[in-house]
Amino acid sequence: MGDSFLEQLIEDSAFLRADRRLDTELVDKLILQLNRIYPQILTDKEATKFRNLDVPTSVRLGELLTHLQGRGEEACREFYRALHLHVEEVYYSLPTRLRLRDTLDPLTHPQMYHQKYVLNDREPSFFLGCFGIAVGMALLYYYSEAKLTGGSRALGMAALGLKKTAQEVLIWYSEESLMK
Repeated sequence: MGDSFLEQLIEDSAFLRADRRLDTELVDKLILQLNRIYPQILTDKEATKFRNLDVPTSVRLGELLTHLQGRGEEACREFYRALHLHVEEVYYSLPTRLRLRDTLDPLTHPQMYHQKYVLNDREPSFFLGCFGIAVGMALLYYYSEAKLTGGSRALGMAALGLKKTAQEVLIWYSEESLMK
């Protein structure tokens, strides 16, 4: 896993204190789980102190987390086990769990390596300008050829690969412009 449970709890403490899904009932379940199954981690006197309803839930949770961090690695691991047992959605949304999931499971979250291909660093207006110049030159070439030669031979050559009716129309148009 890399990080110890103590280090993970230190990192997750701010998230746990701020999470609104951990209400009074769920914090009491966590305290009772730690007290009943692991009395060496949380004694009856400590459990009563942390279950005091006169103290706001976020304060009680903060004190519990600080107490567990003082107890060491085993206490932190059992807290995570109780959290996983009673509040799975909070457990799986912890920052350390999200980080571990992203690094350990490459199939569900493959790392994307975005590579940027820069062919040209010019703006779109540059390309529109170039396109405009090319269209202008094509129109100039087309109309100047018609005036000089009396018709467009390009239309007659373009008709070679077309179907019969389109071929006849283009040839008719090119022959008519030659007669003028």
